Amino acid sequence: MEPAAPAAPPTSVTVAAIDVGANSTHLLVAGVGGTIETLADESELLGLGAAVYAADLITLDVADRVVNVLGRYVERARGFGAAEPVLLGTEPFRIAGNAARVVDRICRDVGVPFHVLRHDEEGLLTLIGATGGAPLDAEIVIVDIGGGSSEIVVAGPGRRPVMRGLPLGSARASAHHVEHDPPTPVELDAIRAEAAHVLEGAPDAHPARIVLVGGTASNLLKVGESAPGDDVLTRERLTRALAELLLEPAVTIAEQHAIRVQRARILGAGAAIVQAILDRYELDSAVATDEGIRHGAAIASARAGRTWRDAIPHLVGID
Repeated sequence: MEPAAPAAPPTSVTVAAIDVGANSTHLLVAGVGGTIETLADESELLGLGAAVYAADLITLDVADRVVNVLGRYVERARGFGAAEPVLLGTEPFRIAGNAARVVDRICRDVGVPFHVLRHDEEGLLTLIGATGGAPLDAEIVIVDIGGGSSEIVVAGPGRRPVMRGLPLGSARASAHHVEHDPPTPVELDAIRAEAAHVLEGAPDAHPARIVLVGGTASNLLKVGESAPGDDVLTRERLTRALAELLLEPAVTIAEQHAIRVQRARILGAGAAIVQAILDRYELDSAVATDEGIRHGAAIASARAGRTWRDAIPHLVGID
């Protein structure tokens, strides 16, 4: 008998996802098939969250920057062959008083639909991205610490994911509590206390591990002096990172660890939030990854095309 021919590899589709958060606007272009191959991964800090938290509005100058960056990123994505990039808005667009007008302008000037995600959609896309859409073998907690909010997902084998969006973010906490550079211990203690209070509203769980998504955790790894390829953020590393963040101004942190100054300014708040998350779920470490909402949107777009948003529940098995 002739041996069976090997199965053809899944056809790769080039897709792009661009998300506008409180801290940054990020572009991911990827080939999605059996695996995800990153073709472009870029970001730009725009200060959207700071503007919204100060005035409850997206100011004209910030809106101009958002439109310009989105236009540039869309053209870059199309240059890789991504015909219709997915544009996502998160917490600032959920709370800004003039968000609808800015969204209308983006759709008109950029020429691509702009989707303001609900908290549950953001959480599920983060779950898809952090797991690559693969089945889970143990209960995990996934936390995407953004600038304005944190999306928390509890998931595990044989159970429906539980999502919760909380008003807890590094930019938001810094705006409310931090007046000094470097921040003072009293300021970070206040953030830690607020985070502990807000996290009382997080889903209960006894996870085997915590996965932290986004720039807060990955940049804390840099300051905490983890070895190359080591993506585990332990309490010991957090303590080392906090000691430096309390000692050195943001510009020094940025220069020494190849971090943007704007990110360095809010990293102390991020560290305090991570400590509160570890306390909430009684673990001593968390895994850091950059694969979250954008990767989830890329997978959804590759599998469902223009109906990607409707397909999100199906992709995690809850429809």
